Amino acid sequence: MEINEKYMRRALQLAANGKGFTAPNPMVGAVIVASDGRVIGEGWHRRCGEAHAEVNAVASVREADRHLLADSTIYVTLEPCSHYGKTPPCAKLIADTGIPRVVVGAGDPNPKVNGRGIAMIREAGGEVVTGVLAAESIALNKVFFTAQTLRRPYITLKWAQSADGYMDVKRNPEEPAFAFSTPLTRATTMRMRADNEAILTTAATVNADNPRLTLRGWPGRQPRPFILDRHGVTDSAAALLGSAVVLSGDAPFDALFRDYGVTSVIVEAGPRYLAHLLDSGMWDELRVEIAPVILGERGAHPAPPFPEVGARLEKSLQAGPNRMLFFVRCPSADVPS
Repeated sequence: MEINEKYMRRALQLAANGKGFTAPNPMVGAVIVASDGRVIGEGWHRRCGEAHAEVNAVASVREADRHLLADSTIYVTLEPCSHYGKTPPCAKLIADTGIPRVVVGAGDPNPKVNGRGIAMIREAGGEVVTGVLAAESIALNKVFFTAQTLRRPYITLKWAQSADGYMDVKRNPEEPAFAFSTPLTRATTMRMRADNEAILTTAATVNADNPRLTLRGWPGRQPRPFILDRHGVTDSAAALLGSAVVLSGDAPFDALFRDYGVTSVIVEAGPRYLAHLLDSGMWDELRVEIAPVILGERGAHPAPPFPEVGARLEKSLQAGPNRMLFFVRCPSADVPS
């Protein structure tokens, strides 16, 4: 394995420790390697508003090893920041610390950075290598790259259906929706909710199912619920109304990003709205649970067809007796050189 990739893979492992806690910031990892190949410092961005990966990596270096910084290399999964925000610029920290070489995974698409961090280090006399495992860093931060480049949240469409393509059964209004999930697939849903900042549903779904859309039995932050209701028809007794924000415009994802700072959202809605989003291309990831049941004449609400263009099958796995399919669109970004 090429030496730069070896240490960058370790930095990516560290970065992933921040999953679910850094939004709207990216997940970033950093590794400091002395000239003899010994790792003398490691760190990752643990939580939004707290120290960045580079700061934590430098702080982790033992006092007895600090003299080695002058001939060390720092591996960072994302371009070091160059602006003052909640924390000082990491590019300046690297230069001030005297670390002479920096290896960067992906460039930062944030307009406040976007090459400026690399330029700041080079102007201070540092050597910078870019583009090492850039695709892996971008994939890890697909939410951040989507939000920065498209100015909207990363959108995951999620539904469960029968093997013959129905999302529910014919039922009376007081009857609950058909339960497709197993304990394991319910756990995967909760994990997905913990990894996202918001859940969007529609007034029609609220009125039909009265869902809670909360995080249960899995650690993490509760996603913020939103209801798309263009005509003011949400049932006043709905359980979600006490905590949800009601959106009424025609561009809900623009509003989520612009007005509420949301960078990732799960859409859990009925087939009509899901099909609309699929047809319009307004999605980034699709998660479908297919239960091994045939509903036949009992079936209601046919599920949207799977997209065939503009997506790739990332993985298909067996989850208990149910099968879950994941389709993911992969963001891309130029890496400054």
